[in-house]
Amino acid sequence: MTAPAHSAALLRCEDPDLPARLARSASERAGTILPTDKVDAWLEESRQAHPFRVERLPFAEADGWSFDEATGNLGHRSGRFFTVEGLRVSTETRRWRQPIIRQPEIGILGILMQDFDGVPHFLMQAKMEPGNPNLLQLSPTVQATRSNFTGVHKGAPVRYLEYFAGPLRHRVVADVLQSEHGSWFYRKSNRNMVVEVDADAEVPLADDFCWLTLGQIHELLARDNVVNMDVRTVLSCLTPFLWPSGPEEEALTPTAELLGWLTGQRATRDIEVSRIPLRETEADGWRRGPDEIARPDGRYFSVVAVSVRAGNREVSSWHQPLFAPRGMGVAALVVREFGGVPHVLLQARAEPGFRGVVELGPTVQCVPDNCEPADRPPLLDWVLSVDPARVWYDTVHSEEGGRFLDAVARYTIVEADSTLPTRLPPEFAWFSVPQLGGLLRHEHYVSVQARTLLACLNALPRTQAPSRPPTPVRCPS
Repeated sequence: MTAPAHSAALLRCEDPDLPARLARSASERAGTILPTDKVDAWLEESRQAHPFRVERLPFAEADGWSFDEATGNLGHRSGRFFTVEGLRVSTETRRWRQPIIRQPEIGILGILMQDFDGVPHFLMQAKMEPGNPNLLQLSPTVQATRSNFTGVHKGAPVRYLEYFAGPLRHRVVADVLQSEHGSWFYRKSNRNMVVEVDADAEVPLADDFCWLTLGQIHELLARDNVVNMDVRTVLSCLTPFLWPSGPEEEALTPTAELLGWLTGQRATRDIEVSRIPLRETEADGWRRGPDEIARPDGRYFSVVAVSVRAGNREVSSWHQPLFAPRGMGVAALVVREFGGVPHVLLQARAEPGFRGVVELGPTVQCVPDNCEPADRPPLLDWVLSVDPARVWYDTVHSEEGGRFLDAVARYTIVEADSTLPTRLPPEFAWFSVPQLGGLLRHEHYVSVQARTLLACLNALPRTQAPSRPPTPVRCPS
C-alpha cells in the first residue's frame, strides 16, 4: 500500500527477522526475568512502597487552576498542561455544546525493547494515574506530556526519555502520531514509539520498572484494569509485524477501495466543529458548581478537581481537573474469516475532537446508559446478546487515567455467526487484520478504542484467531 502524501513514514523496518522474533516473544507467556505469576506481587510491592491518594476538592482549592473571567475556561497559571474549554458541534441530526480538553502539545508514549537470550522483552513501568480505578497499572517505559518532559512541573526528569527524544541512538521499530479520545479531547495526538536497544547494551533498571515479554503482556491483557491505555495503543503499532501482509487478493476488499470508501465518509459527513468559551456550554445545560461542571440530568460526564499524592511520580503531589464519565462504556469488535483470512468489522466513526473528524472505530462503541432507546447504535444489541461461545475476549479496561476519572469500558471481541445482519449501514466495512495493520503505519486512521481492541486481538492465541503463520517482512525499497 502506498502511503498517502500527507503521512510520514512511521515504521522503520531494519530487521527482516523481527516478525519471527516478536512471535517468539509472544509465545513466551510464563516469563523468566519476572515470572508472570509474580507480576501481581510486584505491582503490590510498588503500591505499598509509595503513598498514593486521590481526593475530590472544590475548584477554588485547586492550586494553580482557575476559571478565566471572560471565557470561563479552566486553565493552569503556567499557561501549559491543558485547558478545559467549550466545543460547538453541528451534525446532520444534532447540535450540541460540551466541555472539551484542549491539549495542543504532543506527548511521548514509548516502550523500550531489548533481547534477552534471543527473546524480545519490553520495559514496563508501574505507574500511578489519578483517574485509574485502581490507581496503579502497567504503563509504557515513557509516558509523558511535553510539559512534563520539558520540566514545566519543576519535578524530577522523566526516566528513560533519552531513548525516545532527541537524536535517536537506537533502532526505531515504530514511531507514529495517533489520536486520543475524540469525544473528550480536541485534536489531541501522542507519539507512539517502540525503540529497540542492542542486546548487549546496559540499560539500568530503575525502581518500579520491569522487563516482560510480549506474551506476558498479552496474558495480563486478559485481566481487568492491569494494562493501561497507553501500553495498548503503543503495542497495536506492532500489528504489521505480527500479521504480515499477504497477497492483496486475500482480503475481501482491495485496500485502495477501502481507502476510497473512508475518504468518501470523511468528505460527505456533514459535521461542523468550533471552539467556544466554556461559559457558552451553559446554553446546553452545563452548570458550574463549587466542585463540578455537570448537566442537571447527570448524563455523559462531569468535570471535577482532584488532589493527588503519588510517591513514584516526577512530582509527588499536585492538583488538576479530570473528566468523570457516567456509566461503563462498551467497545466491541466483530471478527469473521473470509477465505481463511481474519477480518474485522469497523465503522467510520465521527467524533468532534478528531483532526479529520472521522476515524476507523470499533464495530460498536458507546455508553449504553447514555443511549436513548431510539438512538442505540447499530449492532449494540446483537453484540450484547451474542452466544457466549462466540465471545473470544471480554475484559474491562480503563481509559486515560491522567485525564479521566474512573473511565472504564468493557472491551469485547466476538465472532460473527449467521445472526449477524447481512445488510450493514454504509459506515461499516470489513478490513483484513493485515490491512488494518498497514493503516497503523500512518497517523489518524484508527481510533484509540479500535487500537486497544487490535492489541487485544493480537493477544489471543492464534489457535483461537487462526491465520497464516508469520513470515518475515522486508523493508520497502
